[in-house]
Amino acid sequence: MSKDLTRRELMRRSIAAGGLYAAGSLMPVSSMLANPAAGQSTPQAGRIPATIVDGKVVQPRRELPVLHKTSVLVVGGGPAGTAAALSAKRLGVDVTLVERYGYLGGLATGGLVLGIFPLYDRNNKQVIFGIGEEMMKKLDVLKFGIIDRNKAPIYPTIDAEAFKYVLADMVLDSGITAYLDCWGVDAIVDAKGAVRGAVFESKSGRQAILADVVIDASGDGDIYAAAGAAFEKVKSNIGLISRIGNIDEIDMAAGRGSEDPDAANKPLTGKPGSGRPSRGRVSDLNGHAGNSTPALHVNWLNMVGPMGDALDVADLTALELKHRRATWSNVEKLRQKKGNEQVYLAETAPQIGVRLSRLLEGVKKLTVPEIRSGAKFKDVIGYSGAYANAPEFQIPYGSLVPSKVENVLAAGRCISTDFEVGDITRLIPVCWVTGQAAGLAAALCIQDKCKPRNVSVAKLQNLLRQQGAYLG
Repeated sequence: MSKDLTRRELMRRSIAAGGLYAAGSLMPVSSMLANPAAGQSTPQAGRIPATIVDGKVVQPRRELPVLHKTSVLVVGGGPAGTAAALSAKRLGVDVTLVERYGYLGGLATGGLVLGIFPLYDRNNKQVIFGIGEEMMKKLDVLKFGIIDRNKAPIYPTIDAEAFKYVLADMVLDSGITAYLDCWGVDAIVDAKGAVRGAVFESKSGRQAILADVVIDASGDGDIYAAAGAAFEKVKSNIGLISRIGNIDEIDMAAGRGSEDPDAANKPLTGKPGSGRPSRGRVSDLNGHAGNSTPALHVNWLNMVGPMGDALDVADLTALELKHRRATWSNVEKLRQKKGNEQVYLAETAPQIGVRLSRLLEGVKKLTVPEIRSGAKFKDVIGYSGAYANAPEFQIPYGSLVPSKVENVLAAGRCISTDFEVGDITRLIPVCWVTGQAAGLAAALCIQDKCKPRNVSVAKLQNLLRQQGAYLG
């Protein structure tokens, strides 16, 4: 044997001769040698790098590995997505939930949107129940989980970390297959244009999840847009919420606000309460203290922010950076008030406050005249509470169904409404409503072997009532 024979070559010859196993293990050393974690680098399956051809960047066509196959795929783990996944799973169908961040709850947790409104009608009667009410009841029993429950017109305020825990606990107990840190980047469509799943990007590379029905709860309508569904692109205010510590004052009221007798002649704008978050430029934050949270001596401060394009990465980047600078400046100004010298910035939301970006062109578009007139819908799937100068209103199932593309439903802020109504249906409790309905409708598609647009509305409404939803 040559004295220059390497240790690795010796091991390979021994393996070929009779098989060699690692000490204390039944794993062949050949497997260890092939394992990148054991020191050998191998290309990741499915990875084909982009190339430059004639000055253009070209991504070669390639086969994507299938990560999972499921009956119902929910893209987005915010309020709408978690409600959809949980409600569908309770009908016994196979459900997969995919979320781009490392936690569930979306803007209700990572966005620090801690106020749960609109829950009540004009007479201070609660009109949103179902899965959302169940989630709040779980927060009720947690110390520092939620405050101001059942105190209409004051709306409840949650703790983001408590809500992350509640959602993780519910999903783990449900049997839902979940993937976090996984970004939905494309739709999978068949030869007829029907949605059959979605493509995701993660540390595991680009992978596919195949599904019979997909619920787009991404917030931005990313999947239905990629599948070719028609939509309206809109711009809205984009802000950044923060939490302020060691504070004992508030300058945002927690009430819903009084009804405006001239509401029919005014646009649907405004936020609940007599106090308002700063509007317009981020520099308008001028020593605001915000509103109380379940955590002692900690407030949450909303920022409306300027108009921005939530589908433009340059816009989002500029706003993120400017908002964080403005938020720090706000705390410095707040410290200048007597008694606030020890105030500190406890947290800025890791998730920027996008309000609206895409609005689906659905079987039914919900409009301002309809909600102001108190329109009733045969396919009602729930209510929104009263908000600013808008009364409570019904939400039709048709607002969740694309006008043309099959096998996909929308839930959350990207459903089919006009712009002003979308500024209400984007809110957390209303996202619970549309999410729960979308989840049950998707499950019915599996059980009855039908398309979302052909779901039995009577069955859907009966199931919603069984799960505690309020339909009027």
